[in-house]
Amino acid sequence: MRGILIERNFTQFVVFAEDSILSALSKITANQSRLIFVVSESGILQGVLTDGDFRRWIAGCGEIDLNRPVTAAMNANCRSAAEGTSAGDLSALLNSRIIALPLLDSHGRIVAVARRATDGLQIGSHRIGDAAPCFLIAEIGNNHNGDLVTALQLIDAAHAAGADCAKFQMRDMSRLYRNAGDSNDMASDLGTQYTLDLLARFQLSDDELFRCFDHAASKGLVPLCTPWDETSLDKLNRWGMEGFKVASADFTNHALLSSLAATGKPLICSTGMASEVEIRSGIRHLQNEGAGYVLLHCNSTYPTPFKDVNLRYLERLRDLAEAPVGYSGHERGIEVPIAAAALGAVVIEKHITLDRSMEGNDHKVSLLPDEFAQMIHGIRRVEESMGSSGERSISQGEMMNREVLAKSLVATCDIPAGMEITETMVGIQSPGQGLQPNRLEDLIGKTLPVSKTSGDFFFPSDLETPAAAPRAYRFQHHFGVPVRYHDIESFSATSNLDLVEIHLSYKDLEINLDQVLPTQQQLGLVVHAPELFAGDHTLDLCSADHDYRRHSIEELQRVVDISRDLRRRFDCPDPVLLVTNVGGFSEHHHLERTELQPLRQRLIDSLQQINTAGEVEIIPQTMPPFPWHFGGQRYHNLFVDTDFIQKFCQETGMRVCLDVSHSKLACTHLNASFSTFLKAILPFTAHMHLADAKGVDGEGLQIHDGEIDWVQLFALMDQFAPKASFIPEIWQGHKNNGEGAWLALERLEGCIESSPQRQVA
Repeated sequence: MRGILIERNFTQFVVFAEDSILSALSKITANQSRLIFVVSESGILQGVLTDGDFRRWIAGCGEIDLNRPVTAAMNANCRSAAEGTSAGDLSALLNSRIIALPLLDSHGRIVAVARRATDGLQIGSHRIGDAAPCFLIAEIGNNHNGDLVTALQLIDAAHAAGADCAKFQMRDMSRLYRNAGDSNDMASDLGTQYTLDLLARFQLSDDELFRCFDHAASKGLVPLCTPWDETSLDKLNRWGMEGFKVASADFTNHALLSSLAATGKPLICSTGMASEVEIRSGIRHLQNEGAGYVLLHCNSTYPTPFKDVNLRYLERLRDLAEAPVGYSGHERGIEVPIAAAALGAVVIEKHITLDRSMEGNDHKVSLLPDEFAQMIHGIRRVEESMGSSGERSISQGEMMNREVLAKSLVATCDIPAGMEITETMVGIQSPGQGLQPNRLEDLIGKTLPVSKTSGDFFFPSDLETPAAAPRAYRFQHHFGVPVRYHDIESFSATSNLDLVEIHLSYKDLEINLDQVLPTQQQLGLVVHAPELFAGDHTLDLCSADHDYRRHSIEELQRVVDISRDLRRRFDCPDPVLLVTNVGGFSEHHHLERTELQPLRQRLIDSLQQINTAGEVEIIPQTMPPFPWHFGGQRYHNLFVDTDFIQKFCQETGMRVCLDVSHSKLACTHLNASFSTFLKAILPFTAHMHLADAKGVDGEGLQIHDGEIDWVQLFALMDQFAPKASFIPEIWQGHKNNGEGAWLALERLEGCIESSPQRQVA
């Protein structure tokens, strides 16, 4: 059974009587509730307009004029309820046909809108449910020890740690305890007397608590509070608390649960101290009252022994609750809450303190601010790791390792075109760049249209659609393909390439160029520097390690010197473009913007130490947020966002290699407009890498296999970078005689030809 939501910010559900039907329809679309309430200027309810009302109006009117007042189409017979109607009664009024009810004051004015809650709850701007990020509550409780300054410091610490909510407790001691909270009452047993003594000394005043709530809200945290009695509930409700936390001790207090439910606000209820029979009873009571709730599994022992935590109960509690569940922990350490998040907890509550040695039993089971931050970091990592239960796909990192470590089907002898493949013609060897060995049976008996030399890989195109073949292409921009030295002659002979982009490995730096390029090449040239050098050294011109950065500078200088030599062997009248990943990555997280300036300055200092002799132009490559290096996925910080790239180019006079796939991923990660990025960066672009992209780390995809609008891209290239050259840089596009590159060029040419704004030269 679902609870009731009381919307007191209900402007999305209301239009004025003089507004047009068109305006009302727009608002219905925006609020996604299929209805709108019509009010007078003073807010008095006039009627309702639903999808059905609108259809009936169209059927009954002669001339359809959507500019007429909404009163012409509305239904004046609108159901409503009085302000203060119990959640249980509201639940009975709402059904599949009536999905929202206006709540009216004594004058007939709308003061709120009641709706049945969908799966999960809404507290402030936070959605709490299975599809939402875990809602993380920093339980401050009485860990301020009655000191306002400490309370405010705890709020700041919770915010800095990444919490979503700062939670307190409020008690009216005179009403809550039968002895009016007298800690000197000798009739009290020892535990009660100890607790009363702490509470009497460590309470904040109402005004101090309200100041704490205001401070939490100013930090972007949701302020929550546990009312331990009706008086406290009334005070908190009048303050404007957006939801309430129910203490474990009160889950069997059905009278208080009823009062909480009557507010119409979402409830987060701990179930510690309650037996399963009592939990079932509490759930039935909440459902009968029409409350919206989340139940927290909890063990109310301070500290809770790990053997008593019983996290597996989360699954059973979810079945009992028919609602989302979470976890409130009193054990030591951060591991259990992280595990709870992995098991589906949508709320995590954990105590926070500034000093565990302070007086009070809550401090002993609380996390220090840095520990709280570690817990949150772990939970967020777990959430990111959960993925989905759908079909498994191979990640980009796995694909890279598969290429190196897996095995392929290879020809064991020369096979002429037209010969039927037999089992003796096929072997299994590494690397995994061709057909996987499990495709052997599919290959046997096939007749190949192309010949194979002993040692050649078999590819999917040998089984299915023939590989794309090189031909002459028509582009206004100079274009080429990525090559290694051994590809240049064959690739240039089969197409009208303007240039090639040589991708160097660190092994290539030792090659005698006279042996691999004995004749002058009638092609333009771009060079791509290695990112990995001998000794497992990833190029990083920004490193804070002086020796590491010095080694990077020396290695890049070697590449520059080789690029100068290569320039003389190609048709390259201008300085040869040298594409490089300049570094600026981090291992565990993205750096804050304020941390980037030292990296930027070290990069500029490094580049100034490299001698290009006017023959080489270094063009840093734009980077994705999560680049794949040979050591795995990292976090990139430089040449990712528009602002950094634009300012760097303006202030240094340098240009960039715009990797479209990388930058599309970056814009997706930053929730930024890709077209706006292109308009800003294309004017500083000397050369481009073209490949499709998907999500935040799906890079190097074949054209049309991702999310890029290629027609728009070429239109912007024409406008903002008409002289920039490009290559297709499809992941492993050089395999099978450049199959991926030729297919990419074919599809890119098709994009241009299909554009109504652009004619191919």
